[in-house]
Amino acid sequence: MGKGGEALIGAKMAAANPASASGKAPAKYTWEEVKKHITPEDAWVVYQNKVYDVSNWHDHPGGAVIFTHAGDDMTDIFAAFHAQGSQAMIKKFFIGDLIPESVTHKDERQLAFEKGYRDLRAKLIMMGMFKSSKLYYAYKCLFNMGMWATACAMVYYSDSIAVHIGSALLMGLFWQQCGWLAHDFLHHQVFKKRKYGDLVGVFWGDLMQGYSMQWWKNKHNGHHAVPNLHNSTAQSQDGDPDIDTMPLLAWSLKQAQSFRELRADGKDSPFVKFMIKWQAFTYFPILLLARLSWLNESFKTAFGLGAASANAALEMKRKGLQYPYLEKMGITLHWAWVIAVSSGFGRFSVPYSLMYFLISTCSCGLFLALVFGLGHNGMATYDATTRPDFWKLQVTTTRNITGGHGIPQFFVDWLCGGLQYQVDHHLFPMMPRHNLARTHELIESFCKEWGVKYHETDLVDGTVEVLQHLQKVSDEFIVDMIKEFPAM
Repeated sequence: MGKGGEALIGAKMAAANPASASGKAPAKYTWEEVKKHITPEDAWVVYQNKVYDVSNWHDHPGGAVIFTHAGDDMTDIFAAFHAQGSQAMIKKFFIGDLIPESVTHKDERQLAFEKGYRDLRAKLIMMGMFKSSKLYYAYKCLFNMGMWATACAMVYYSDSIAVHIGSALLMGLFWQQCGWLAHDFLHHQVFKKRKYGDLVGVFWGDLMQGYSMQWWKNKHNGHHAVPNLHNSTAQSQDGDPDIDTMPLLAWSLKQAQSFRELRADGKDSPFVKFMIKWQAFTYFPILLLARLSWLNESFKTAFGLGAASANAALEMKRKGLQYPYLEKMGITLHWAWVIAVSSGFGRFSVPYSLMYFLISTCSCGLFLALVFGLGHNGMATYDATTRPDFWKLQVTTTRNITGGHGIPQFFVDWLCGGLQYQVDHHLFPMMPRHNLARTHELIESFCKEWGVKYHETDLVDGTVEVLQHLQKVSDEFIVDMIKEFPAM
């Protein structure tokens, strides 16, 4: 932040809390007062019963995600995403203390529960569960590059259609595995110094996958902060971007009906009616096209041609790209090598090249979305204004994946890249994936002790659950539409 920004913040803090500025006791604020400040332009947050005014703090290192907790307690999401000592950065935004007695929505059991999971986090830190194995990640990186080299060699050395199709599918799987590696590095699971994680993330994200690092971080950090939370309105961006899938898919009746406010007649458009009615059948075809959408959004982000959400647009306007030249270079080089391979290094016809590209791209979209779709789709959803506490929000909106139906656990572990422990990852996103199995046992025990629902299932049953949930929302949508508009 520049000196002008610092001066503005200093003046604002002094005005908001003159007692503190003059050396007197800090001001006291009620929970109701904090809840009034919920926009980026007027954002108050609570951390360990202290109130901070982070209004217009667009220089926040993590981007605009900080505004997802405007008017709320960010104690636990802050701990999940920041290294020890990071709280020193927010001291300059301190304006006063929260009056604990004014927090009437938490009883003694809830306060004891929150203390319990904070103690568990401290125990995991003492156990060394947040320390990464550099050898493990070196192995994963080399294995991924081996997949890439094999897929390229299959095109370069063979003229067989079957081999080329196999290469395209292997390339799709390579891109999926790149996603998990970029995910780990950009969650800062590997390096303590965040710049190192960002730079490796540019390699695996921009260069090898074609995904903008900053596009992904804005979208994914927002998802972690508010998983399965609905936007307040069709125009707002205070919900989970990963379930902002209207008008193609709806994960609750409220979301299915959310586009009515965009029409003068207050009714659903023919397109919305069709998509929601048949969403259980269009789900997999939509997943096949997912990578094409992500490539488009990434290209627009890297070259300043647009943003995927209002939150991302605000971040780009106020902050810009963190690594503008590296991102542009990475995505340009990505398309250069993808075109070279897809064209058979100049041997293939245009239709044949397009076939290779679509098979690899669509298979990747399916492989990626299948895993993270199982992680959250069909689980509990909440309104942004009625979210539960951090732990319950992360656990009840998330599903773990196990082996089963003839699919061995070791294959699930490899395919899912650590996200088979999606619940555990959401609770501790900076924990390296190779430590999640040990942590899982402690988390499962803690949830049972406190009566928190903890759900896990295999790939087959989980997929059935997602499709059944989509069908349930479709049925509710049709029944409610008939009741509300009986003349239709």
